[in-house]
Amino acid sequence: MRDIKVSLVGYGIVGHGVVDVLTRKKKALREMGLNVSLISVTDHTGTVLAEDGVDAAKILGEKTLANLATSSMKGKEAIAAIDSDLVIEVTPTNIVHGQPGLGHMEAALSSGKHVVTSNKGPLVVSYSRLKKLAEDNGVMMKFEATVGGTMPLISLVERTLVGNTIFGIRGIFNGTCNYILTRMTEEGIPYAHALSEAQDMGIAEADPSYDVEGVDTAGKVVILANSLFDMNVKYSDVDVTGITGVTPEALALAKKRGYAIKLIGDVPALTVRPTLVPLGSPIAVSGTLNSAAIYTDLSGTITVTGLGAGSIETASAILTDIISIYRTKRIDAIF
Repeated sequence: MRDIKVSLVGYGIVGHGVVDVLTRKKKALREMGLNVSLISVTDHTGTVLAEDGVDAAKILGEKTLANLATSSMKGKEAIAAIDSDLVIEVTPTNIVHGQPGLGHMEAALSSGKHVVTSNKGPLVVSYSRLKKLAEDNGVMMKFEATVGGTMPLISLVERTLVGNTIFGIRGIFNGTCNYILTRMTEEGIPYAHALSEAQDMGIAEADPSYDVEGVDTAGKVVILANSLFDMNVKYSDVDVTGITGVTPEALALAKKRGYAIKLIGDVPALTVRPTLVPLGSPIAVSGTLNSAAIYTDLSGTITVTGLGAGSIETASAILTDIISIYRTKRIDAIF
């Protein structure tokens, strides 16, 4: 049995999902030979630390850790002080400077701890540096949850399609935009109406610009370009157009001619823009789904679809990355 001590940094929607999923799957993980113990949870108010495992029942009902913190340690201080094997970083994304997640990930990797994250910002800002830090310190950095939520895109390319030459990846990488465009197409309602509906449902933020202006999708394009195509590009290298200018009339005309209009991110073209997609295409999914087509030399076109967001869904991708790290290490040890 492999004992794995995990620290969680960030306790928002995704952080709550991580605590829930690790608790639910503890027995299944043990059956795989992995005894995963969540020994600390840190947010902006402090840290709950328990060497024998954090009591999920006590913290899952709390929005923050303010009333439960056993230590005032936060961020990098907690990462440095707590003796964990792996750090899960799920603080809010900032693709301008990557903080505070970038500092957290640098601290963890530098101290020889594996990192699993759903935080796009640090990878958009400093992927090459983080990758080198991981390599220099003999640890792994996994980030499946940063692109496409439950859609197994990065691992599919890196593991299942290994040996293939990947010519390109294009698809829908933002569920909020896809929902808005779907509603506009189905009901003929204007953009503002569909956006308001999405906000009422909690699918879109009060300030939806990050999604609807294509910023989120562009960040994912950068991550894919750098991690899978070794392109070393920045956010500013992506040509970005959002969905705010798409009209019900344009959507209706496209549908009449056998097309849907979707916000498509494209690598290695480095574009994000509303694009005509044939209605019969596997990537022409509706609602909040994400979908991506992977173009290869040996396997043809592989298409994957999955939920792009959600607390449990994102935590599912994080769990997969944790298992992947220790399965990979076990195989390495055999050889």
